[in-house]
Amino acid sequence: MQELLVKGEEAVAAYKTIRDSAVFTNKRLIVRDAQGLSGKKVEIYSLPYTSINMWSTENAGKLLDLNAEVELWTRAGHIKVNLRKGIDVRKFDRLIANAILKN
Repeated sequence: MQELLVKGEEAVAAYKTIRDSAVFTNKRLIVRDAQGLSGKKVEIYSLPYTSINMWSTENAGKLLDLNAEVELWTRAGHIKVNLRKGIDVRKFDRLIANAILKN
């Protein structure tokens, strides 16, 4: 997603699932959402940190609950991001907190 960055914008952290990805920059969160069976249709969400009103994170469970989840409530609506098991969801939480609360 390097081609989406503007001058002065830098990637801080990136996460990838089988089909989707999320990149934290110093200015916004960019989420790539592959859709359909083939995943060829792709939607990109660009969320300036100032548009995020609230967020929640949930770590993965033990047996059947394999994904960690991040939910964002924004001026544009509600967005849910599923992360694969093994992702440090608390690091994700700190990235969001640092980006939003410093503004």
